[in-house]
Amino acid sequence: MAMPPTRVRAHHCRMSLVALSCCLLLMLLGAANARGAVLEKGFWGPIAVDGRSQFPLYEQLGVTIYQTSLWWMSAAPSRPARPRDPDDPAYRWPPQIDEAIRQARRHDMKILIMLIGSPPWANGGRSKEYAPRNPTDFADFARAAAKRYRGVRHWMIWGEPSRSHNFKPFVQQPLGTRITAAQKRAPRRYARLLDKAYGQLKAERRSNLVIGGNTYVTGEVRPPDWVRSMKLPNGRPPRMDLYGHNPFSFRNPNLRNPPSTEDLVDFSDLGRFDKLIQRYLGRPRHKRIRLFLSEFTIPTARDREFNFHVSRKTQAKWITNAFRVARKVDAVALGWVHLYDEPPVPGQTSVKGGLLTHDGRRKRGFYAFLRGALTPAQRAEERRRLRARIR
Repeated sequence: MAMPPTRVRAHHCRMSLVALSCCLLLMLLGAANARGAVLEKGFWGPIAVDGRSQFPLYEQLGVTIYQTSLWWMSAAPSRPARPRDPDDPAYRWPPQIDEAIRQARRHDMKILIMLIGSPPWANGGRSKEYAPRNPTDFADFARAAAKRYRGVRHWMIWGEPSRSHNFKPFVQQPLGTRITAAQKRAPRRYARLLDKAYGQLKAERRSNLVIGGNTYVTGEVRPPDWVRSMKLPNGRPPRMDLYGHNPFSFRNPNLRNPPSTEDLVDFSDLGRFDKLIQRYLGRPRHKRIRLFLSEFTIPTARDREFNFHVSRKTQAKWITNAFRVARKVDAVALGWVHLYDEPPVPGQTSVKGGLLTHDGRRKRGFYAFLRGALTPAQRAEERRRLRARIR
């Protein structure tokens, strides 16, 4: 029986409201899933110690991404005739990366490879921190590496190039000064290197994730100025999937802390820094570039890398709060560097930022790192995905 016109309109109205409610619910769920995405755990550490694999320890800590470096000058000591071909006889691929990949697969982890260090034939006979004269040479090497290591999806382009120790030519920016035209040349040279590598890595596999920027809490060009100055000759930002930053902190990570002085960017500054990245690097493509926090460590005794240290209890507290901040800024990953403290040497200061003492005793920070990031259910799902991909 046909419904009266008024009842038809009411029925259609109710159906439209139901459909609209469903759409809104799906949008909210999608937004929640996007913001509640899994926070990966990264780690820079030894493959083995005294002949024993350290990957069982990484697995126990919940590590999902093992991070390692591939030095261009070691892998290509002479110029390859076919630079995009990993089988060119000029290439010397390090066996330790193959071993790291085997171990990572065995323990259901991904691998991140950082590409760094140019050979003399590419940089005019200089030391490894000098950028290549032609960014295409580096991009070709990145393409060969992606072919050689087919299971790797995370590619970091140069570590901490905002420091002259790692990247040159470089004109340092003194603390508290505005960046000059001469000081902008390093981030712009790096932008060309990053963009060329991005093109070749994506040409090899669209699923490759390219991590660019890779700034340090301070650096000799401040992180905000590095971001603002990363421009190609046409004025556009370089392409990347994720922005890397190492937010080493001298204070308790808390987004409510006031801004750091002198344009430094530690954990507490990440909310402000994220907005800057979206403004300068996410446009004109209107793309959200999430943070990849590759390195973090907190020394628990006098340390040769940092001019501060905290108690073991405070180390654990700061690690817990760092994971909290990383989630709030929707970071992709939070990584750690140093599994063990270095053994003491009389008259010398050693690294004391490990999660374990030099003789293997676990600090409170070990358990704080273990509890961070993935829930058991998320870890099980991540293992399932990894196993399906490897097959």
